[in-house]
Amino acid sequence: MDIAERAQALALKIRKHKEGIETEEATKNAFVMPFISTVLGYDVFNPAEVIPEFTADVGTKRGEKIDYAIVHNGQVEILVEVKKINDPLRIEHASQLFRYFAVTNARIAILTNGQVYEFYTDLDAPNRMDAKPFLVLDFADIDDTLLPELAKLTKGSFDLDSVISAAGELKYIGQLKRVLAAQFKEPEDEWVKFLTTRVYEGSFTQRVREQFGPLVGKAARQFLNEQVNDRLKNALGGPDSYVSVSSGSTAPPDQQPQAAIEKGSADDEHAITTEEELDGYRIVRAIVCAEVPAARIVARDTKTYFGIVLDDNNRKPIARLWLNPSKKYLGVFDENKVETRLPITSVEDIYQHSDHLRSTVARYVTLLPAVPEPAQSTSAW
Repeated sequence: MDIAERAQALALKIRKHKEGIETEEATKNAFVMPFISTVLGYDVFNPAEVIPEFTADVGTKRGEKIDYAIVHNGQVEILVEVKKINDPLRIEHASQLFRYFAVTNARIAILTNGQVYEFYTDLDAPNRMDAKPFLVLDFADIDDTLLPELAKLTKGSFDLDSVISAAGELKYIGQLKRVLAAQFKEPEDEWVKFLTTRVYEGSFTQRVREQFGPLVGKAARQFLNEQVNDRLKNALGGPDSYVSVSSGSTAPPDQQPQAAIEKGSADDEHAITTEEELDGYRIVRAIVCAEVPAARIVARDTKTYFGIVLDDNNRKPIARLWLNPSKKYLGVFDENKVETRLPITSVEDIYQHSDHLRSTVARYVTLLPAVPEPAQSTSAW
């Protein structure tokens, strides 16, 4: 497996087991050791590669231990300090990393709670660990753009110089992305004013602030949704990929959309697929693309709901969209494929349930082979 596949495998393990982990030691065994071994490729049972409870006396501090030291070519290159899963990571947690960084050869320090990994180096002052990480990897929502840099720290492709040279850019790009994400989620007054004054010619009064605050938030969410849809359209073959398909379509074969919507049964042949249902389908598909290729996500429209399944298989339901004009629900499934309907106000609310949708697909991938149902099956879902 390449590093992306190894990272996704660990992400699945974390999602499945994190609720049962209650101690720092359990966090190390369940998540951090697999990260060091399966993702980075070091033998955690070989003290020439990974030293647990690493000790390096620092001044008057004697006998302090760092959780792991990773060795490459006989030199300690990476220090790892672990906190309990679900504990928020704060710079105060890194006091031992700060001290050890100054007295060892290590140029990379990692602070982690088993799910989030913060990578530090010494950009601001030589041999002194920075106060802010240059890279943050969250296994609950893996940023694929960071994986090539992570690969440079693996045993087989270790390239410390390249990591250090890219660290400055990574540090500020990462911080900027997190600031933008926060503004898109809940825009601050300065952000609202910055955007409002570019579209509104009047004075930016308190009344205008109150009027445009919700508009900025709504515009940001719609913008992100459109970007996701555009990316998915391109992946599926162009702008016509989401054109609604009805039984009476007269478009020539070469213009038929690639993302055709299956009908749940013969009784559903005349079900009308709405643009809102297609928007919801695009959102679900974009979310679960983190687990499987987009081509494996199939839509099935019925008279009562819009279904989304894996591998065109009724036995692998991912979600159902109940988008009545008065009440809207997202149907999600548990381990026994029992549906729970969650109220939503718009299809954009589906993003709030991303973890559940991804875990549903990941469960099918783990337990069931990717084999479609026989073509002649017409049973209703």
